[in-house]
Amino acid sequence: ELPQFLFAVHFRPPHSKWRSGAMELPSGNRLNPPSSSVSSRRRRQRFLSEGGRVDRISALPDDLLLQVLCRLRCARTAALTSAVARPWRGLWRHLTELSFREIAPDALEAALGLVARPAISLLEIDIPEEHRGEIDPARVSALLRTAARLAPTALVFTACGNCSVAPIEVPVFHRATSIKLEVHNLCLTPPAHGLEFPVLERLSVGGGYAFDTDEFIQRCPRLRVLEVGNRCRLHKIKVHSTTIEELVVSDDCWANGIDIMAPALKQLKLSIRMDSQFSVSFSAPMVENLWWDFSCPSQNVGDDGWRMLHLSLWKKESVNTLRLTIDAGPSMLMDLEDYAEAYAPFADRNFSEEIASLPNFSVLQLHLIRRGHAFGPVVSNLLGICTFIQKLKVDINEFTCTGVCPPNCPCEQPQNWRSQTISLWQLLKKLK
Repeated sequence: ELPQFLFAVHFRPPHSKWRSGAMELPSGNRLNPPSSSVSSRRRRQRFLSEGGRVDRISALPDDLLLQVLCRLRCARTAALTSAVARPWRGLWRHLTELSFREIAPDALEAALGLVARPAISLLEIDIPEEHRGEIDPARVSALLRTAARLAPTALVFTACGNCSVAPIEVPVFHRATSIKLEVHNLCLTPPAHGLEFPVLERLSVGGGYAFDTDEFIQRCPRLRVLEVGNRCRLHKIKVHSTTIEELVVSDDCWANGIDIMAPALKQLKLSIRMDSQFSVSFSAPMVENLWWDFSCPSQNVGDDGWRMLHLSLWKKESVNTLRLTIDAGPSMLMDLEDYAEAYAPFADRNFSEEIASLPNFSVLQLHLIRRGHAFGPVVSNLLGICTFIQKLKVDINEFTCTGVCPPNCPCEQPQNWRSQTISLWQLLKKLK
């Protein structure tokens, strides 16, 4: 009898061809029957396939049949071989690598309950988005607990819920060295204090609500790689770890700050949307590859009428470069008397405070969206902050403007900027 999760599915191993007793695999290799001269191999009676020909594949030992099933890369397709001949029946339950894709949650739970091995090397679960109405925190929690009982060394779990913030506690996977959790619209929490993932080296999380990097890192004493992405909503990205070597936060995750103290960190990539109270604390003396990409939707960093839209910081050939994109505001407001108040949100931090929190850099690139406003004062201000730079590049982005600056426009402040003296001694040294 076939497992329930196979009903209404027709058996045809994907991309596999049967040729006169040999099976051609997707890689192009052919799996031939064992030589009759090898007496140590298990012998089976010969079975007849459709058409009356001898089915030599079914006569292979179980360990070789399991290799055939493993190469199908799909637990459902592997289970369908139970209909081929008696030796295949239930053999999929003993696979060391199991991938469940495009299976409804009820059928998935039944299939996981049939797995015979107490520990497997890979478990992949991908619940189709069409079943998101059946995915609630209780069901996800139950599936994760079942997965933990199978003790995989690598886990890939993908599910999409219905915007629930109810916490889902991730159970301990005591053998797992790699875990990837893609849980859209769901909220993951770490195991209770005192429990940990003893051998976990790589953790990847995407799509969740309020993911707490610090709490998970505390449960992973051997963690080397942490990846957070797919618009995961974070609080502060706090990474205090002596083992972390690679940290990736991608896909414009929202965060209200970063707090990194990682003496072994070598690779760092951050793509973040800054919340209004964003702050930076950073210490990673061994970092080799660095890429920061911060957008500032709240536009609450700046001076006078100028606001920061984007901040990029990267390291190339041991040289750190900072690029700032700064906007002067919509040209339609140029005729308003109180331009700064009308356009710009309140500035929680000025340029000096924002730059002071960053790692050291020697190259400054300014991209100014001036909208017809004077940019001399803001450039003068930034150069006064960054007197240590060795290279400077300024790009001016012009917009078609129909008006002129109103009297006392903030873009002309301070009015004495033309007479100010700024010593860029490192830049001058480079020019000589």
